[in-house]
Formats: sequence, structure tokens, C-alpha cells
Amino acid sequence: MVLGARRTVHERYGRAVTDPLSPLLDLEGVSDAVAQAREAVDEVHRHPANRRGWPATAAEASVRAARASAALDGANPDIPEGGDIADPVLAGALRVADALGPLLATWQRAPLQVLARLHVLAAADLVADQDQLGRPISGSERLDLLARLTVGETKAPGPVLAAVVHGELLALRPFGSADGVVARAAARLTMIASGLDPKGLLVPEVAFYRQPQQYAAALTGFANGEAGGVRDWLLLCCSALTAGAREATSIADAAGT
Repeated sequence: MVLGARRTVHERYGRAVTDPLSPLLDLEGVSDAVAQAREAVDEVHRHPANRRGWPATAAEASVRAARASAALDGANPDIPEGGDIADPVLAGALRVADALGPLLATWQRAPLQVLARLHVLAAADLVADQDQLGRPISGSERLDLLARLTVGETKAPGPVLAAVVHGELLALRPFGSADGVVARAAARLTMIASGLDPKGLLVPEVAFYRQPQQYAAALTGFANGEAGGVRDWLLLCCSALTAGAREATSIADAAGT
């Protein structure tokens, strides 16, 4: 993991830095991938249907993201006619999706509080002991560092910060249940809060869902903390942003017809 292996990354480049994420931009291909992702995001935001009708794109993107995120954790992503959702993972992911907007302001000042709330929403139907909801069982020191990064202790661009938030939470699995849904929701909040995707139009979760083996392999590399594994994770996340922008474009195209 990046935050637990900062020394490894720093030593590889022979310099000490105060921003733990700054060396990541030196990894081969990462800066170019970040630029490509940003351009794809900007293009979606310039789409004619999103000039005034962006809330419709954002609403559909949110549902697609929740379904893909739930499916990555083994849920059936299909929403039954009538909306009576029996799958507890999908139900939790949809609750989380509904809460992201109201939680955005709190994420920008108290991200640990938001992570706890996301877990309450995501895992409500998954744990027998409700007192376990919202209570991390591991990784408190790394969670504290991650929280400081999300509130301003890094100047890393949005794609990098979102990838690190995503990867760290997946690797840590701090709650022991619904950690995947929480991690992807936290990454989504980071994309919005960082200004990368301020309207929440992207659907990178669908790209991850379509390549689960690559997703799992890249996460393993990221969790190992070596530069090559971290690089592969960042490149996968940037690629998913670009693919998520295409998904968003298809939603906007449909809205404009």
C-alpha cells in the first residue's frame, strides 16, 4: 500500500518528500494517463446535454455505479421491477449512492466520519451485530493518514488521489464487511470533492466490473507497495476514468435524443 510503503517509493527515487503522493507522478506513464483521464472528464462536462441537464446524467451514473460496485462484491446487479431489492449488498450500495451528495461537505472536513456512515449504510443488512456498523476493526493509523490526505495534505491530482483512496481502503478492509462498496464510494466522493468530476457524471465502476481479474490483480500489486504494482493500479484507475467518461457520454447522448 502506498501509505504504508512510502519509504519504499521514496528510496526508489532517491529523495525525501513531504507530500507522500508526489512520487507517484514520476512512475512511468502515470502523468500521461492522468492527463488523458482529465481530458475525458472535461469532455463529458462539456457535452451539450450536461450544460443544463447534468442532474439527469448524474442520477443515472449514480445508479449504474452502485450496481457495478455491488456486483464486484458478488451481488446480482439487476434491480427488480417494482424496486423491491432482496440482495443485501445491492441494497446497501444503492443506499450509499443516495447518500453521497449530502455527505460531500462532511467528506471535505471529516472523512473518517463519512467512512463510518458509508459502512452503516452499506452493511446494515450484512452484519448480525449492529454495534459493529461504522466501527473500523483494523488500519486506524493508515486511515488517519488517508483522512489527512483527503482534506488537503497532498497536491496530487484528482485521479491519483481517488486511486489511492480506493486502493488503500480496498487493501485495508477496515470494517470487515462491505469494504468494497465503501472503498468505491469513497473514491467517488474524492473524484467529486477534488474537482475532477464535480457533478458526479463518471461511471468508472462499470469499467472495473467489466475486467474483474485485472482489477483484482492490480489491487494485489498496489497492496504489495512496490513501485511497479502501484503504477499498474494507478494506470488501471486512470483507464477506468476514461472508460467511465465514455459511459457518461452514452448516458448524456441518450438524454439528448
